[in-house]
Amino acid sequence: MKQCHLSLKITHWVSFELALEPNCEFWYDTHDPLAVTLVFDTYGKRPARWVFSRDLLAEGMTARAGEGDVVLWPLYDLDDEPSAFSVRVGGARTALFEIPTGPVAQWLDATYAMVPRGAELDRVDWNELLQPAE
Repeated sequence: MKQCHLSLKITHWVSFELALEPNCEFWYDTHDPLAVTLVFDTYGKRPARWVFSRDLLAEGMTARAGEGDVVLWPLYDLDDEPSAFSVRVGGARTALFEIPTGPVAQWLDATYAMVPRGAELDRVDWNELLQPAE
């Protein structure tokens, strides 16, 4: 089992006028190769943990992606290049974050080096999963 980790400062848009800069962490574990974990406000009293598809993260950095509790979309700079992406999480109560694209794209590439896209289920022991619970 291998893991890949990224820690960085992001922007939490509390309102149009108020932005905070909490730390967040991205985690990838080959034991759960389809998912990424994103932890917001890692140094705060109540960090929030969201687990969602690695493919959703990759898609949301370049185009609007997701429904329901996790939605992502790219943000462009003056040269029309994706410089950051937004993540909206939550159901009835939502939170909006802005995350720089560069470090996350490099981290995501490292996860694909560990488990290539499309090969996530190659290592699953289906016989073990199909055994009845004792």
